[in-house]
Amino acid sequence: MEEHVVAAPGTGKRAKKVTPTAEVRHGDAFDLFDELPKSSVDLVITSPPYWGHRDYGLPHNWDLFNDIPTVREIGPDSPGYDWYRSSGGLLGLEPYPEWFVQHLAEILDKAKRGLKASGNMWVNIGDTYFARWASIREQGRQGLGSDERYRRKTPMGGIRAEKNLMLIPARFAIAMQERGWILRNDVIWHKPNAVPRPEVDRLKSAHEHFFHFVKKPTAGRATYYYDISHAEPRAGDVVTVNVAPGEGGHSATFPHDLIEPRILTSCPPGGKVLDPFSGTGRALEVALEHGRNAIGFDAQPTFVQLQKTKLNGNLKQPRKLRQ
Repeated sequence: MEEHVVAAPGTGKRAKKVTPTAEVRHGDAFDLFDELPKSSVDLVITSPPYWGHRDYGLPHNWDLFNDIPTVREIGPDSPGYDWYRSSGGLLGLEPYPEWFVQHLAEILDKAKRGLKASGNMWVNIGDTYFARWASIREQGRQGLGSDERYRRKTPMGGIRAEKNLMLIPARFAIAMQERGWILRNDVIWHKPNAVPRPEVDRLKSAHEHFFHFVKKPTAGRATYYYDISHAEPRAGDVVTVNVAPGEGGHSATFPHDLIEPRILTSCPPGGKVLDPFSGTGRALEVALEHGRNAIGFDAQPTFVQLQKTKLNGNLKQPRKLRQ
């Protein structure tokens, strides 16, 4: 990979030349977080699977988790993510949205060990409307993917009512706060080219949330790396970025212009960026473009190979850093 020079924030000086490196690991982030050296990562940035959207071509125990009497007996409080996956469950296909929120928070909470005290975590997550029966496809639900599909069944009751907006992003953010994370920003990503939907009894969904968390210190206020000069113009918490086209069979590729400011503001030059659900590797590409080291985790072997192919000797010249 080519060497390049980046600006050292706040000094006006040129930093030493760096040779950014990239690594992609195949597996479950729940396990791979434990393999990271302690306090070795500056920024975790990711867009994990959303609840009830797709199966990514990975196996799921439909027979067990579509058995409504069985899952009702377990109830909306999950026995835990390790139990769920050992029973054949796939993240994002939980029979209860409450399970999904619990599992995702449980997984990402494991980032604490590898994340530096000065580190940041950005998590992009979208919402969904409840449906007792949902069509799940590899590339998306509700007619957005291929014809091949599975039927996911979900117990009704409580917040689980037909057409109810689940508020999953808010529930996830609160679950992370309850685990001790400090929520610093809730960036609203406005998607002007969001796919139009046929519903006529509600507005089109045209935004997602991008949460910014930092670690809670043992005493005092949280302090962490943040260079606001690289945020979007006016440094507001509503950003407008077009949805990026899919890539390599993945229909939800991170838009470059959405994650670039997150990386530049929240990871120092020469630091390390980790995407634990790295998909097509867009976050890793952007990190490398700007002199940051990159590491990705993904459970889908096809995506792991795609990332390795793209990142092996194909580092683009860095774009000019925003001033």
